[in-house]
Amino acid sequence: MTTEALILDVDGTLADTEEAHRQSFNTAFEQMQLGWQWSAPTYRRLLAITGGKERIAAFIEEAQLPPAQRKALLARVPEIHALKTHVYTSTAREGGIALRTGVERLLDEARAAGLRLAIASTTTAANIDALLQAAWGARGLELFDVIACGDQVRHKKPAPDIYQLAMDALGLPPERCIAFEDSANGLASARAAGLWTVVTPTYWTEGSDFRGAGLLLPHLGDVQQPIAGEPGGQLQRAAWLGVQELQALACARDADRVQALYH
Repeated sequence: MTTEALILDVDGTLADTEEAHRQSFNTAFEQMQLGWQWSAPTYRRLLAITGGKERIAAFIEEAQLPPAQRKALLARVPEIHALKTHVYTSTAREGGIALRTGVERLLDEARAAGLRLAIASTTTAANIDALLQAAWGARGLELFDVIACGDQVRHKKPAPDIYQLAMDALGLPPERCIAFEDSANGLASARAAGLWTVVTPTYWTEGSDFRGAGLLLPHLGDVQQPIAGEPGGQLQRAAWLGVQELQALACARDADRVQALYH
């Protein structure tokens, strides 16, 4: 089947946002006088848990606290997370977060080729809106046909819910879509939804188990920043991932599926 849509994660995939998220958490903790400080290694470990509120709750549960104190802190999780979101969106709107290499180029190519674009992220709508407007201005929201965010589904990644929601809104089956992710949880979510997936890890996710990825690259690449060892490694056309290469990979994927039916 012909690929008709690209479905992209946001945090770590469109932009390496995690350091801004970590600093925003710490600012919120400081303003609320909680006495917490998440180091980079601590935050990297917590990223195994999908969702900001869920990370805060897990951090509280890990602490050896009296039951009454733990219960009181857990009740404040929505308040803590709301302040963190305010801090983060302010940072994003001020242009403090850059898109990852090759993202803008690939999305422009996809649009020019007639592909539809969608977002499937477990972050909040406010975080997505702030990043898109900072990166693309007024056309940020118009660039994507569908924006599916975490508050719209019951189960977050690695459950497939968010990708199923995006595909339902697109009106497309998984065979006509390609997913883009940066994390093991994201890959598991996309694969559970039946999607062939391109994975581009960051510092926060590198070294994770990405078995099952259709394509694993350090980034999407650009003329100004080509992917080392390409073409000739995983890519054959250029040292960056282009739409024509994606279409070729999709054709190969479909050929493999057809062959599997008869063997």
